Amino acid sequence: MSPSSTSSPSGDMRSAYLAGAGCYLLWGFLPLYFHTLGSFGVTSFEMIAHRTLWSVIWAGGLVLLARQGGQVGAVLRQPKTLGLLLLSTLAIFGNWTIYVVAVNAGRVIEASLGYYINPLMNMAAGALLFRERMSTEGKIAIGFAAVGVAIQTIALGHLPLVSLGLALTFCVYAILRKQVKADAQTGLFIECAYLAIPGLLYVWHIQANGTGHFTQDSKTALLLMAAGPATVVPLAMFAWSARRMPLSAMGFLQFIAPTLQFLLGVFLGEAFTPLRALSFVFIWLGVAVFAYGVWKRTRNVSSAT
Repeated sequence: MSPSSTSSPSGDMRSAYLAGAGCYLLWGFLPLYFHTLGSFGVTSFEMIAHRTLWSVIWAGGLVLLARQGGQVGAVLRQPKTLGLLLLSTLAIFGNWTIYVVAVNAGRVIEASLGYYINPLMNMAAGALLFRERMSTEGKIAIGFAAVGVAIQTIALGHLPLVSLGLALTFCVYAILRKQVKADAQTGLFIECAYLAIPGLLYVWHIQANGTGHFTQDSKTALLLMAAGPATVVPLAMFAWSARRMPLSAMGFLQFIAPTLQFLLGVFLGEAFTPLRALSFVFIWLGVAVFAYGVWKRTRNVSSAT
């Protein structure tokens, strides 16, 4: 195989799809990690603080491995890029907070609904902001999702704020990261650096007043430190793949994570009433229509080449 063939556009796209699928598999099983920490008495906000603290170390390691220290320095001299990364940091921090609190409150199924909605929201954003063409299947899929959210609202007795909050914050994050002119590792490191100082201050505060769990025992300490790779590895895979494929295609892969989360929520014994089941039927119909649309476009492209 010639060197040029190893870096062909088709090879890059295959790698992007593999990285995208991998990050969503990891995210799909993430509730188990937070449930395990919760069983050791760790609170949601302590989890989030350790997540921000240990992530910067792992993100820095990725920068060193990729030899992108010079790029980090260049980004630090670009106010516009730093501003975009600050906004993306706020978006992902909001997403983390909603997700961790929801999981530890026994609302994994509601969280999974948010990540079913998110790909469809990404598709709508792609059409509005990046002029990506929205197919008839895409419009039908969004219609089914809207009906599903309406039924979920009736089932819960209120708007599924967890679902909508997760979908919106991650959609905003994806849009902002698509605008950042920096490699995935560089952008992720700066995002983590923004969060590291408040995370460190919170951990120091709770450890000083005796409510922290980092020094409880070695098992708890190791689990808290594992928040670094559990956060950075899938985020790095997401950021790398998101810059190499259409936003709509990234959204298609994202159905992996909410399916796993939904199954985990049911396995953990969360309430799943007939009305909630009906709402998911409409969401899954939307997923099916959207998936069919993506498959049809892929087949048409293959036929044309």
